[in-house]
Amino acid sequence: MSCPPVLPVLEVDRLSVSYRTERGDLKALRNVSLQVPRGEIVGIVGESGCGKSTLISAMIRLLAPNAQLDSGEIRFRGEDLLSLDLESMRALRGDELAMVFQDPMTSLNPVLSIGRQMRDIQYRLKESKADKNARSMRMLEKVGIPDPQARLRDFPHQLSGGMRQRVAIAMALMMKPSLLIADEPTTALDATLEVQIIHQLKALQAEIGCSILFISHHLGVIAELCDHVVVMYAGEVVETGSVREIFHSPSHPYTRMLLACDPGGITERTKVLPIIRGFLPDLVDLPAGCVYRDRCDMATEACAEQKPELKDLDGRKVACLLTAESL
Repeated sequence: MSCPPVLPVLEVDRLSVSYRTERGDLKALRNVSLQVPRGEIVGIVGESGCGKSTLISAMIRLLAPNAQLDSGEIRFRGEDLLSLDLESMRALRGDELAMVFQDPMTSLNPVLSIGRQMRDIQYRLKESKADKNARSMRMLEKVGIPDPQARLRDFPHQLSGGMRQRVAIAMALMMKPSLLIADEPTTALDATLEVQIIHQLKALQAEIGCSILFISHHLGVIAELCDHVVVMYAGEVVETGSVREIFHSPSHPYTRMLLACDPGGITERTKVLPIIRGFLPDLVDLPAGCVYRDRCDMATEACAEQKPELKDLDGRKVACLLTAESL
């Protein structure tokens, strides 16, 4: 008898989200589909304005008041998050669905001690204060914070940016969630701390066995940490695949340009860094055809008329009218 297939911990199926504005509906996400397999790390990359923050806000049901869910599903362990009532959604947050926010300087409460904030996360556990403090100290040790007992008495302003981000990661992983969403958690850190945080996050993920959805602008971090990559542009998924596929043989013109603009990949001295010419399209008044065509050096007349769908191509998915041979 064959075993049933293992469902991904997270499935986003043709999700569309827009924001009501004075100019009209701003179409922030359009038919976005992706998966996060169990026990693996998926990275999302793309320019500012590509919809990364809207996507994770929809996942945790914390969208802005002027946002509207136009279509699609977000299935967490097979259950549609968008159909849950608020009480059921609150029960998932923290325990099964955790998040590390982008800015370590503001994600912690400045008027509560680190120990108080870490105990508050454990409010569902019927344990003593001493037991909760002990669990907190063990987590602080795992993320590399020295003298964790003393740090429990400290307030956030007494810690460096790197230590605050370690605390945020410890808090997010304390209840051993099934899925951790990390929203650019290394953006405010220097390069040395960034490497340390990435290594600690990878070690903790392997120990706990959770899945991670990692959002970042830093292609080097994605390559170091992730198993799979989702490339987004202007509210759409344009390419998905394994880290090796995306970084060694990108298929979509936008993915190729993103990699070309990474300073880490420049081998010759130059005074002018490569850029992607042009600007993102107006998401209130979207152009016909491919949303990337005005910035694409390989666009044809068909790109202005026909909208590409995300289709399988040599083990990955690509939304481009051009064939693999022409790329």
